Amino acid sequence: MRNLIQTEIQKLASLLQQIQQDNALLSVIETIADQCTQALKRGNKIFFAGNGGSAADSQHLAAELVSRLNYNRPGLAAIALTTDTSALTAIGNDYAFENIFSRQVESLGQAGDVLIGISTSGKSPNILRALEAARGRQMKTVGMSGMHAPLLAERCDWVVNIPSRETPKIQECHIMFGHIICALIEDAMFGAEYDPRRQARAEVA
Repeated sequence: MRNLIQTEIQKLASLLQQIQQDNALLSVIETIADQCTQALKRGNKIFFAGNGGSAADSQHLAAELVSRLNYNRPGLAAIALTTDTSALTAIGNDYAFENIFSRQVESLGQAGDVLIGISTSGKSPNILRALEAARGRQMKTVGMSGMHAPLLAERCDWVVNIPSRETPKIQECHIMFGHIICALIEDAMFGAEYDPRRQARAEVA
């Protein structure tokens, strides 16, 4: 058991070290956070969608924005398209499972909103259709995937490619980057007002 524990920790540590040195990927994270911040400042919304573990990540990240991550501050407009079981089952039953997210995007999305589609394989049909629907509504599109995801990339303005083929490791990095993006959004929108340390520095300056 101990060997398995150590092996999994070492795999993640090596992957994180590789990511930490990938300036292009880190620049994409900065851009995504900035685009989400600008959207929220305009009064737009951030949508999340994913399947399985990625559905849980979608709900997790939406909750970080609606509730809070680091600051006690006003809520931010974020929606996980994975939570409304009546809508999901109705759309899946009346149309097809591939449409469970795209139909919601068509109903709720507006120009300037952001859709973050999470798919470790980069091939999930319902995520691809949701991204297509988002583009049709002049929304910004973000994909989070694994090492190679051309189908996802061609439907997205920005893609976060995790350099791994192991689903658990990809998901672990997705939630890390999701937290970082949420933290950057919070800091950009509320840091000076709600962080006592920043307030103290501002008063001294």
